[in-house]
Amino acid sequence: MTVAALFVQTNGVYFGLPDVDPWDEKRDARKYAGPHPVVAHPPCQLWTNMARVNFKRWGGEHNRPGNDGGCFAAALASVRQWGGVLEHPAESWAWAHFGLLAPPGRGWVRSLERPSEFTCEVWQSAYGHKAQKRTWLLYVGSLPPVLRWAHTPGTHQIGRFDRVKPTLGKRESSATPIAFRDALLDMARSVGVRAA
Repeated sequence: MTVAALFVQTNGVYFGLPDVDPWDEKRDARKYAGPHPVVAHPPCQLWTNMARVNFKRWGGEHNRPGNDGGCFAAALASVRQWGGVLEHPAESWAWAHFGLLAPPGRGWVRSLERPSEFTCEVWQSAYGHKAQKRTWLLYVGSLPPVLRWAHTPGTHQIGRFDRVKPTLGKRESSATPIAFRDALLDMARSVGVRAA
């Protein structure tokens, strides 16, 4: 089954795979019109705590928190229409802004309003990322799979919060580990019944 990988890095881990249709910035994933299930990685920098700091410091509409040009809204619409999974940093403001159920910690929680929507928190370090990279997932489909729920501390950090751990560069920080990519693709391929 073909999976559309939305909002992914050009020539990143989703490129060159059979049955994966990658949509990078040039293709503009906001224009995705189906029909395949999706793995969506909408831009996150304007939905995190640093967005408020940067807006206060630098101003400008391009720095306004949540002003992502409709990327998250488009990713959410695609995953709801075609099934699959959307990935964003843990504590992303987009979750509250779009009325998504915040995950409780480990394991999946099902939405009462949309029974085919499930959310969870997973640490990408459990899939080989050098940093913890706490991540929230929204899965739309039939029952979601069991994931790796380990809270592995990681050897590096994203940002500069820990004086002991080395800091990862921008590209490595945002990169998706191969094992995590494969888990997300498997989730999209197993959506079963989709929510309308």
